[in-house]
Amino acid sequence: MGPYAPCQTGGETAVAVSDHVDFNTFMEGVKKRNPNQPEFVQAVQEVSEDIFDFMEDKEQYHSQQILRRIAEPDRIVSFRVCWEDDKGNIRVQRGWRVQNNNSIGPYKGGIRFHPSVTESVLKFLAFEQTFKNALTGLPMGGGKGGSNFNPKGKSVREIMRFCQSFMTELYRHIGADIDVPAGDIGVGGREIGFMFGQYKRITNEFTGVLTGKGLEWGGSLIRTEATGYGAVYFLANMLAHKGQDLVGKTAVISGSGNVATHAAEKIVQLGGKVLTLSDSSGFIHDPDGITQEKINWVKDLKNVRRGRIDEYVTQYPGASFTAGKTPWGVKCDVALPCATQNELLGEDARTLVANGCMAVSEGANMPTDLEGVHIFKAAKILYAPGKASNAGGVAVSGLEMSQNSGRRAWKEDELQQMLKDIMDGIHNSCLEYGAQGGDYIDYVKGANIAGFKKVADAMLAFGVV
Repeated sequence: MGPYAPCQTGGETAVAVSDHVDFNTFMEGVKKRNPNQPEFVQAVQEVSEDIFDFMEDKEQYHSQQILRRIAEPDRIVSFRVCWEDDKGNIRVQRGWRVQNNNSIGPYKGGIRFHPSVTESVLKFLAFEQTFKNALTGLPMGGGKGGSNFNPKGKSVREIMRFCQSFMTELYRHIGADIDVPAGDIGVGGREIGFMFGQYKRITNEFTGVLTGKGLEWGGSLIRTEATGYGAVYFLANMLAHKGQDLVGKTAVISGSGNVATHAAEKIVQLGGKVLTLSDSSGFIHDPDGITQEKINWVKDLKNVRRGRIDEYVTQYPGASFTAGKTPWGVKCDVALPCATQNELLGEDARTLVANGCMAVSEGANMPTDLEGVHIFKAAKILYAPGKASNAGGVAVSGLEMSQNSGRRAWKEDELQQMLKDIMDGIHNSCLEYGAQGGDYIDYVKGANIAGFKKVADAMLAFGVV
């Protein structure tokens, strides 16, 4: 009987700990407890595949049910969000905050506004965030929140009213030492401003309860750039470990928001050539390379004019636009999926490998499906999972928390160095636990084990709570 199998003691159901449950039995339990939540089950499986081998001879993790406990959020808050549109119609959305684990610090993770947001998506993001935050070395637990509200097509005043209504419920569940949300898809500096204003209005407190704030009111320099820059720093570390760099290498990038454009910017700065960007309508391919001037144009298109990526080919006729497709068929040396979850599927992974792609660094959260992950690992290319490579954003959010707590602000060059040091540290952790003999590094395994161990050891210290 495994440790997760029930036994009868004094009329109550207890748990036997004489043996270790196998991986398949554990995953069957996860699926049974979380029906119709494929994203969350996928995230747990991707981590557990590596953790089970690591735990094999570590009885304390088994007997204390550590992985089982991490895979069950501390709490999930679900609430109704009512708001009024510009025509006077009452609209109703659903909001959530998933507080997954606070063993090493306050819950920390973004808020996402998008029609695809479900409890399953937020549970997977909060689960991933727990390990990502642990990898940064900063004292942050894992959480995530959001709503199925779609900001696209809404007026600024409609977005403001929604954000205020959302925070009217959320404020009672967060705090500078409890849970510190940030932005994510659909939530940028504007939305953070509206939510922080409402939090301040309700509580009469000016605290570091949100990150991604404006520089004038407690925000941090380089926060906007941090996720994209960090993904490229991690990519550069992987290449350097092989004695290579980005000079002259071609890069395929998905997305065209902050993460994608700043990843493109850093690749150009390090001597690489960016070929693609995308959005939900399709992707553009510019064989001449997307230069800094062109990246600046895309930033204006997306952040100011709120346009679509297909407009790029009108401005730069040498490029082409492919509707309804992702860019993974374009031949490249390195690839950076920076859009959303499960955007790079098994067939895409096969195509990248067949076309000679040598490295993949994830800028988004879980953008590669399980089949794709297994293909990259089997091909032994350099493959960095998002919990390691896109941790730069939350790392600078953690630094913003520190600045808020100390009522101070660091200079840009100090923050750039701290970000680079954090990404170097994450890479070293992956090397420690991901070495597979020879010169192959399994970065997925390294990241999963390093993040798990830090959280698990803290949980052991606290007892059964």
